[in-house]
Amino acid sequence: MTASAYLLLEDGRRFEGRHLGAVDTALGEVVFNTSMTGYQEILTDPSYAGQLVTMTYPLQGNYGVNDEDSESHGPQVAGFIVREAARRPSNWRSQETLHGYLARHGIVGIADIDTRALTRHIRAEGAMRGAIATASADAGDVMERIQAHPRMEGLDLACAVTTDERYEVPAVGEERFHVLTYDFGVKAHSPRLLSERGCRVSILPGATTVDEIVAEGADGLFISNGPGDPAAVGHAREAILRLSEQGVPVFGICLGCQLIARAFGGSTFKLPFGHHGGNHPVKHLARGTVEITAQNHGFAVREGSEGSIEGAPDLSVTHRNLYDGTVEGIAHTTRPVFAVQYHPEAAPGPHDSRYLFDDFIAAMEARPGA
Repeated sequence: MTASAYLLLEDGRRFEGRHLGAVDTALGEVVFNTSMTGYQEILTDPSYAGQLVTMTYPLQGNYGVNDEDSESHGPQVAGFIVREAARRPSNWRSQETLHGYLARHGIVGIADIDTRALTRHIRAEGAMRGAIATASADAGDVMERIQAHPRMEGLDLACAVTTDERYEVPAVGEERFHVLTYDFGVKAHSPRLLSERGCRVSILPGATTVDEIVAEGADGLFISNGPGDPAAVGHAREAILRLSEQGVPVFGICLGCQLIARAFGGSTFKLPFGHHGGNHPVKHLARGTVEITAQNHGFAVREGSEGSIEGAPDLSVTHRNLYDGTVEGIAHTTRPVFAVQYHPEAAPGPHDSRYLFDDFIAAMEARPGA
């Protein structure tokens, strides 16, 4: 980490630092994540496609990188921004430094910048486009590239991170159910948790047709997390409607929550700076309990009056964010359909919400003929 670099935001704010990982120029939407650990899971989360991720916790890379903690085949972020990157990781599972890992995968990062000032700026002004560039790069040219870079609104990034071919995650022990997963950027931990509960999970490309989905005769449909604007992703709508009409349980997380809401007539909107981190409090409205959750989303479902979803009278609000009051969970009033905006599989994050996978299993058990 010797090459000088800078981070330039679209409003002209500039932060000086040093390159971390690959030495090049990286463009994307600048967001911040408040997790204290789990940087490898964050780097490999497909929901971060197209984003320059700022870690608010000052020290990153202190326990290295290994072959076991990735949530996908490799880093998915557009760039990585940290205050300090550990040069000598200390952990018995460590196989590589953070710097070496990013460089090997061609991911541009920047270290030694004031991430607290950057986070406060984003909180005040909102997430915005930016670029990490070498110190010798002309700022005017870099700004032109930033301005030409597409905004997150209207982007279908799920098509870029979905699997090219179908694959299976076998059930652990006796197979009880067959679950189809629409892959819009699924994290590896979600099918693993279903597998541990006796499900054979078939992960399908995002472009899989509704006729193919219906013909499977599966016991459940899981709609995954993913990046980009949910308004630009229309692939899952008919599958959600047709399978749920047949009584097939449907469970969605993150982008999946937004797609389920839109399938039943709801709408979504972009948050000022999104929710990214492992310490977000969410209230389960029916139980009156509070869960500490892992989150990673820049869009949210638009709420109507009296706990309803605007434009979707058959959906109701089940969970609410205690930071800003936004919708964090929804359920259909008559069909076995439910979803949450956060990440109950965590990785990284708390395990407060893993009961949702048990709820999905219970819904499949309750289906007539199960």
